[in-house]
Amino acid sequence: MEAKASTMHSHCLEIAMEAHKVVTPPPMSTLQKLKIRLKETFFPDDPLRQFKGQPTKKKFILGAQYIFPILQWGPNYSLKLFKSDIVAGLTIASLAIPQGISYAKLANLPPIVGLYSSFVPPLVYAVLGSSRDLAVGPVSIASLILGSMLRQEVSPSNDPLLFLQLAFSSTFFAGLFQASLGLLRLGFIIDFLSKATLIGFMAGAAIIVSLQQLKSLLGITNFTKQMGLVPVLSSVFRNRKEWSWQTIVMGFCFLVLLLLARNVSMKRPKLFWVSAGAPLVSVIVSTLLVFASKANNHGISVIGKLQEGLNPPSWHMLHFHGSHLGLVMKTGLVTGILSLTEGIAVGRTFAALKDYQVDGNKEMIAIGLMNVVGSSTSCYVTTGAFSRSAVNHNAGAKTAASNIVMSVTVMVTLLLLMPLFQYTPNVVLGAIIVSAVVGLIDIPAAYQIWKVDKFDFIVLLCAFLGVIFISVQDGLAFAVGLSIFKILLQITRPKIVMLGNIPGTHIYRNLHHYKEAVRVPGFLILSIEAPINFANITYLNERILRWIEEYEAKEDSKNQSSLQFVILEMSAVSAIDTSGVSLFKNLRKAMEKKGVELVLVNPLGEVMEKLLKADEAQDFMRPDSLYLTVGEAVASLSSTMKDQSSTM
Repeated sequence: MEAKASTMHSHCLEIAMEAHKVVTPPPMSTLQKLKIRLKETFFPDDPLRQFKGQPTKKKFILGAQYIFPILQWGPNYSLKLFKSDIVAGLTIASLAIPQGISYAKLANLPPIVGLYSSFVPPLVYAVLGSSRDLAVGPVSIASLILGSMLRQEVSPSNDPLLFLQLAFSSTFFAGLFQASLGLLRLGFIIDFLSKATLIGFMAGAAIIVSLQQLKSLLGITNFTKQMGLVPVLSSVFRNRKEWSWQTIVMGFCFLVLLLLARNVSMKRPKLFWVSAGAPLVSVIVSTLLVFASKANNHGISVIGKLQEGLNPPSWHMLHFHGSHLGLVMKTGLVTGILSLTEGIAVGRTFAALKDYQVDGNKEMIAIGLMNVVGSSTSCYVTTGAFSRSAVNHNAGAKTAASNIVMSVTVMVTLLLLMPLFQYTPNVVLGAIIVSAVVGLIDIPAAYQIWKVDKFDFIVLLCAFLGVIFISVQDGLAFAVGLSIFKILLQITRPKIVMLGNIPGTHIYRNLHHYKEAVRVPGFLILSIEAPINFANITYLNERILRWIEEYEAKEDSKNQSSLQFVILEMSAVSAIDTSGVSLFKNLRKAMEKKGVELVLVNPLGEVMEKLLKADEAQDFMRPDSLYLTVGEAVASLSSTMKDQSSTM
């Protein structure tokens, strides 16, 4: 079989093959290179391209529209669009009002703060946001993390005013961080939260959020302040005497109702209004039941009287100094990153469905400024929620005006309807939260990750288990650390494969992948499939030399011709540093001692330029050791070998 392959290969080499010259890249100044690198790093979307060739007046208009997207769709707004937006806005308001109250309680904040956070931020986003479908307001994960992180140092029950001040301060720093990422074009930082990390984190957080609602669903008064699975379950069963059967029955009934409504809307998207209206209907019905039966006197706890009126200013409550400054900055950073990741992901998801673009950096600025303004108007961290945005999308929202309609509806509620929530039972708010976070557990996505990449599934599992058994922020940090470790592993241990010739062609492919590929006698052909830098040169040097030793040992055992050429295919080497350049010098010296010649194939522009500058003596960058393809290199070098053997 090997003799046949060798014969076929010899026949292939007899085919005349022109060797193309490897051309050096066009010269560029250091300033030009720096300009290109900075542009690709910070401005890959080239936001200024729309201004090219435009008159001054047009540039001014485009600039205003870029900063304030409302100026793009506002001038062309019509009654037809308004009809769609008002339906969508009223629909998401029916969901935002009960969710706002529920999520504020999840964050250990007064329920009214949740409604405040559904009034001002949507107005800011409608002016600055570029998504037509994003419905903004409080979200479960950010609420949970905000409450749990601040509660580590300050008790919301013993010092509620300080806790509220720290929540507003954390919101300010979250917004400042988010807006800074957008202004400085550093949005790629949030990409360190991989899909696997987010799926595991969201699932774990959903379970923790649901477990926290056992306090409301069972009517427990003395509940643990810890977030882990074990402490929560221990607290639940340790306080069995506090369980209230009235609360359990009411909670079970409304939870089943909410989950059924969610299931109906998932199976039939046209019935989106069923799941959208179910929380508000549950609040209204449960409030009427409690009021009519005086159930608040029989073991069912209620919200109590809520403050009427619009958001009071809170800029004077922000903490920029003192012993808690580190806490609020850390809380703002964590909640800012998570809420930003969720908001941008949701915005891009629905933009793809409607075939329009969402500018990630503009979204960061919009969400950031929304939270900065919110922190001064009694709001806590807000972003685009998936459940609300899905309802907004399905309800037929055409522009960000649906957020304005929602905001106006919440304003009317704050001004006129607050007394109606006095008898709303806490158990129903708990049921609303559980039904909302159930959707965060994405089992099909987790199974898909298991099928595709086992290491990513381990990352997912670490995030999930870390959140459940340790803490929300520690679980997330551990999963992110594991993801970064995976990246470092890929950098320090780059993929390098041995290539063989597919008989009858000049094509060379991975020997382990293509079983029909065969080795070329006298040649060791390797493909490096990663950038070469200081972190991986030791590994590459040792691995290539070991391959040479293995190749020679195998040839000696078969009494075949000795190794004469090592060909490095470099099409996938996109970058190289000064340490990487030294790799080729060391390889050249090591191979000279063995009587083996080093040949490079298709080094890319930047790589070739650096190698040429470093190899002034032309030790390894000679014209006869540079080729455009592996096929050309083998054909040319085989011809040289044949000429040498015939001369001898």
